[in-house]
This record gives sequence, structure tokens and C-alpha cells, in this order.
Amino acid sequence: MSIRQIHLFPASGIFSRKGACLSALALFALSMSFSAAAAGGTSDSAGANARYQADRAACNNGQSNQDRATCLKEAGAALQESRMGHLKDDRATDKANALLRCNALPPDDRDACQRRMSGEGVTSGSALEGGISRELTVPDKR
Repeated sequence: MSIRQIHLFPASGIFSRKGACLSALALFALSMSFSAAAAGGTSDSAGANARYQADRAACNNGQSNQDRATCLKEAGAALQESRMGHLKDDRATDKANALLRCNALPPDDRDACQRRMSGEGVTSGSALEGGISRELTVPDKR
């Protein structure tokens, strides 16, 4: 019984050396792009870390409206989301989201809700106090 050898590359070895160099170059470029994406930019990463430290301090000082364990868990999740670029402070998106919540209401209530979310009326309270109250007095349509 004879053993037969199968060569995938030419015997000259040119292809294998060239292919190895190209593969190494491609892997290097790929690793650099992954590390840049993971870093998310030094200023963003530094800002995310600073925010995380402030959040942890609030958790440890009892200044959040959550128990300590939940607060620390949420701070870590926010840091991770921020590093992936999913957590941004975008007022336009926040306003659009607030207005979308009004869509679930009946038409008359929806209009009043959208007006309150746009800043009409009187606003009181805060998230730390347990909620924000928005009040708008509108005349009866009769």
C-alpha cells in the first residue's frame, strides 16, 4: 500500500510565503480596527469612566433612588453600553421619545400630552423626588 501526498500549495513556496505575509498583514489591520473600536476614542472612554466613577460614588453615598446593589449593577451596565457607543446624551432623541409616549393616548389627551412634553404648562418635582409632574390647564371644548 502506498501513501499519496497531496500538496495544496505549489512546490516553489512563493504562494505560501506571499500568502503568509498577506495573512499576517490582514490580521494586523483587523486587530488594530478591533482595538480602536473597543477603545471608542480616548475622550469618549475617559468621559465614560468619569461618569461611571460619579455613578458609583452616588451609589455608595446613598444619593441614588435605588438600593446599592441595583445602583452599582446599573452603573456597570451604563459603562458597558457607553463603551459600545449605545449610550449617548441626545436631547433631540429624548424629546422625540417623550412625544412618542403620547401616541398611546386618545386624540384629545394626546394633544395635551404633546403640549406638556413640549414645555407648556407647569412642571414640578424631579426623578430623585419620585417623579416629575407636568400640569397643563386647557379650556373645555364645549
